[in-house]
Amino acid sequence: MEKIWSPWRSKYIESFKNENSEKGCVFCDSLKNPSNENSLIIYQDKATFIILNLYPYNNGHLMVVPKRHLSDFSELTIHEHAEIMKNIDLSIKALKIVLQPHGFNIGANLGRVAGAGIDTHLHFHIVPRWNGDTNFMPVLGEIKVISQDLLKTKNSLIDAIKSLI
Repeated sequence: MEKIWSPWRSKYIESFKNENSEKGCVFCDSLKNPSNENSLIIYQDKATFIILNLYPYNNGHLMVVPKRHLSDFSELTIHEHAEIMKNIDLSIKALKIVLQPHGFNIGANLGRVAGAGIDTHLHFHIVPRWNGDTNFMPVLGEIKVISQDLLKTKNSLIDAIKSLI
């Protein structure tokens, strides 16, 4: 079996080892001041929001997050399920406008053993993919290069979402 490594995510995953400590929840904390220019939230709905991943796998890596702090998928309401799907679709459409990816990885890591870096607050990933987006940097250099500024990507995605709503 071949292994795919993502060592650039180690810093991110390590930062949540003590999730129940005084640090709180990164997703809940992000909702406290969403209008801050450094906030990575690009859209809010009634029960969910869309946020850029601070430690992305690729440019434009988004997450759809319920506003309610919960970790169990079965605790989502019917409204939250519907809104999550609606905002995954909205994310895909905005990413197509802004970054023109060739495809997407979409999913959730439910629980720490499933790979969740933040396992106490449910979230869904939308990762844009391009032909050849794995190159020598992560394979040989054990580093991932994200070539676009997060805040520039954020502003472009906000504009794209406004054009879609």
